[in-house]
Amino acid sequence: MADRKEIIEVAGHEVAISNPGKVFFPRTGHTKLDLVRYYLSVADGAMAGIAGRPMVLKRFVNGAEGEAFFQKRAPESRPPWIDTVELRFPSGRSAVEVVPRDAATLAWAVNLGCIDLNPHPVRADDLEHPDELRVDLDPVPGVEWPQILQVALVAQGVLADFGLAGWPKTSGSRGFHVYARIERRWDFPQVRRAAVALAREVERRAPDLATAKWWKEERHGVFVDYNQNAKDRTVASAYSVRPTPDARVSTPLNWDEVADCRPDAFTIDTVPERFARLGDPWRGMDETDGSLEPLLSLAERDEAAGLPDAPWPPHYDKQAGEPPRVQPSKRRTAGRRQSTMPLIEVARAATKDEAMAGLDRWKDRHPAVWPYLEPADVLLDSMRGRSSTWTRIRLNLRHVPEAERPPQEELEVDYDPWARDGGAPG
Repeated sequence: MADRKEIIEVAGHEVAISNPGKVFFPRTGHTKLDLVRYYLSVADGAMAGIAGRPMVLKRFVNGAEGEAFFQKRAPESRPPWIDTVELRFPSGRSAVEVVPRDAATLAWAVNLGCIDLNPHPVRADDLEHPDELRVDLDPVPGVEWPQILQVALVAQGVLADFGLAGWPKTSGSRGFHVYARIERRWDFPQVRRAAVALAREVERRAPDLATAKWWKEERHGVFVDYNQNAKDRTVASAYSVRPTPDARVSTPLNWDEVADCRPDAFTIDTVPERFARLGDPWRGMDETDGSLEPLLSLAERDEAAGLPDAPWPPHYDKQAGEPPRVQPSKRRTAGRRQSTMPLIEVARAATKDEAMAGLDRWKDRHPAVWPYLEPADVLLDSMRGRSSTWTRIRLNLRHVPEAERPPQEELEVDYDPWARDGGAPG
C-alpha cells in the first residue's frame, strides 16, 4: 500500500508530498521526505541558483538508482502558484517550463522525483541573454581528483585575467564546476564562443592536465566542456543532490577550500550543517557580473591564428565557421577514410547497466585484448534523447598491437533510442 500523503507548509503554500517514505537512496536509506527536508534546510542557497530561471524537470520516479527522464514541459496539473515561461529550442520546438520563485516550488519539484535541479543560464524575463558563463570540468576515465582541482585553479586564473570572478563548486559527481556571473548583453552563440576561447586558454596554460578537444578519442586529462554554454544545455545547480549511492551534493566552495576538498565530504547529511555554520559561499555573486569582451577578443585572436570554431553538440544545426562535425577517426581525405584512431563500438543500450554487461561479454570474448586498454580507452557516452538518456560504449584500440586488434563486430547490445522516442532530441 502506498504511503499516505504528507502536507507541508512552505512559503505560504501547502505542498503535498506523496509517498513520503519512499526510499530514494537505497544504500543510505534516505527517503523522498528526507530529500525535501534537505532542500528546505538549504533553501536560501538552492533558490539563489534557480530562482527566476526556467528549469528542466529531471525526474527519478524510482529513486536515484532508477532511470531518469527529462520533462521540459511543465505538468498540465500543477498548483496555480507555479510560475512558467515558454522557451524555444534550437530544434524549433518550444515548451512551457517551470520557473521556481520560492521554496514551495522547490518542494513541489522534489515531490515529482527531481533529485537534482537543472536550470537554464538565463532569467525568465530575458531568455536570449545568459547571465552565467559555466565552466564544466569533465575528467576522462582514470583522471584522479587532485588533477581536476589543479585545472579548476587554472580556470580561476584565466577568468581573473580576463576580468571575470570565478565561483567554484563540486559537481557532486566526477567533475567540478566554476561559474562566472556576466552582464546580460550577449546571446548564446557569443557566450559559447567566449567559453571556447576560455577552454583553449586553459589547455594552453596546462597542456598536460586539460583539453579543449570535443571528440572523446582525442581527449586527455580534464575536458573543459565549452558546449555546456550552448542554448538548451543545463547543469546541476548549487546545492543539488546528485543521484550517487552516497547522495553527494554539488556544493559551493570558497577558493581557499578548493585545493584540499574531497567530493565525498559533501552529502545530504553534511551540507545542511555546513550551510548553517558557514552560510552560502556564493552570496554576493550577483554583484560580480562582468564583461565578456576580453574573452571575445581572445576568440578573435584565436580565429586570426587559424583556429576555427569548435564542434557543436550533434543535435544542433551546422554553424557558420564550424569545422566538419565528424570524429577524427571517421574523417575522409581525398575521398578515402582517414583512420587516426582505431575505434570500435561495443554497445548501445537503454541503461548503463545493460551497456556495461555488454562490455563484460566483449571482455570475456577478447581476454588477450583487454589488458592493453587504459581507462581513457573505454569511451562511455551518456547520450541524451528527447526525454531520456541512453548509453553507448566504444573502445579505442590505439594501445593494442595492430595485428591483435579485433574488428568491428555485431554490437553486444543494439538499442535504437529513436524507435521509442520518435526522433532526434529537442
